[in-house]
Amino acid sequence: MNHTSPDELFPVVDESGNQTALAPRSVCHDGKSMLLHPVIHLHLFNKKGELFLQKRSLNKDIAPGLWDTSVGGHVNPDEKAEEALLRETREELGIALEEYFFLYSYIWQSARERELVKTFKAITSQMISVNHDEISEGKYWSIGEIKKHIGTGIFTPNFEHEFEKLTCFISQQP
Repeated sequence: MNHTSPDELFPVVDESGNQTALAPRSVCHDGKSMLLHPVIHLHLFNKKGELFLQKRSLNKDIAPGLWDTSVGGHVNPDEKAEEALLRETREELGIALEEYFFLYSYIWQSARERELVKTFKAITSQMISVNHDEISEGKYWSIGEIKKHIGTGIFTPNFEHEFEKLTCFISQQP
């Protein structure tokens, strides 16, 4: 099945992440049901401390053409978040993660959907090959460049929220 099919089934979860039902993408993203469904986000850094961001394809149903998290994707039914992370990273960036770290989870709600986000971090020196069906372009940004563009409308609202959480989290680490 096409990964962007409105009939693609998403797991519906409670706030602890326990699957309670299945629902089509079209229902989860209809702006009415607000069914909580799990997703993963990856913040991928290079050795210089720059963060890779993807510019979402114009074909995306949510936030087309905006810069976003390095990797983001829905968790399939009966799939663990870590499995989704590895699958989505291969699909979107063409790399196999060797090591990654779970950072935190939170609930994100927009006008169209409600997601239980599990966020991970990784550092890589691998060559990235973006999947142009998913991503129009991708590049590494310095943290200063990102901060300079926050609030200008080039990033997804979810990324701006996530970036604030990420920078607070990283500044608190030893």
